[in-house]
Amino acid sequence: MFSLGSEVYVRFGFFFGIFAVMALWELAAPRRVLSTPKTHRWFINLVITFLNPVALRLLFPLSATGIALLAREKSWGLFNLLAFDGWTAGLIAIILLDLTIYLQHVLFHHVKVLWRLHMVHHTDLDIDVTTGARFHPVEIILSMVIKVAMVVVIGVPVWSVLVFEIVLNGMAMFNHSNVFLPQPVDGVLRKLIVTPDFHRVHHSTVVHEHNSNFGFNLSVWDRIFGTYREQPGAGHQGMTIGLLDFREASRLTLPHILALPVTWERR
Repeated sequence: MFSLGSEVYVRFGFFFGIFAVMALWELAAPRRVLSTPKTHRWFINLVITFLNPVALRLLFPLSATGIALLAREKSWGLFNLLAFDGWTAGLIAIILLDLTIYLQHVLFHHVKVLWRLHMVHHTDLDIDVTTGARFHPVEIILSMVIKVAMVVVIGVPVWSVLVFEIVLNGMAMFNHSNVFLPQPVDGVLRKLIVTPDFHRVHHSTVVHEHNSNFGFNLSVWDRIFGTYREQPGAGHQGMTIGLLDFREASRLTLPHILALPVTWERR
């Protein structure tokens, strides 16, 4: 039987397992030659990766899964009020949560105060498995608030919250990875899910390219809402990753990154 105590072990097990697979894949079959040394980038990205769960734990006594369990006990949310449970409810809930993450991502690009937080993710000068967790702690906290609100409103089944969290983290590592997929394979996969080539366009320095391909899991949302861009204009080998305002190493230290939302001024 599932328990909240076992959730941490399940999630960390999947995280480290998927991370190891993608990191080894990057070494064996890289998509691009990295433009900057890994050491500095990985230090920053991994510190942020482990800082964010600490921040969440300090501010949220219950995880999203714990909130789903509480909502079930209190009969909060649509599915709980309708006593609509089981596989169908869980799958619908996962799809709705994925749509929420897509819409949240769009919002963080187009609302200036939110973009100040999200741009931390885009300042990475390369994109690899560690970029998938490079989010400012305040963005992670706001994302948690949005997620918890949806869990309560929908009445998301407990198991589907855990599955969604694992899939979201795993897909973030997968689609940010610097891995090579043959074009025919990528073409088939991107009809359903966000592939590394699909998402890499989103990290282009070209504004209309980084304002596209917002999906994390399902690729359908970008097609439905007209934000899908098949390929970067310069091609995957020729595109420049990051933000034009942040090319110097002196602006990309860990203290600068964490202070960025309040210190950034457009050049």
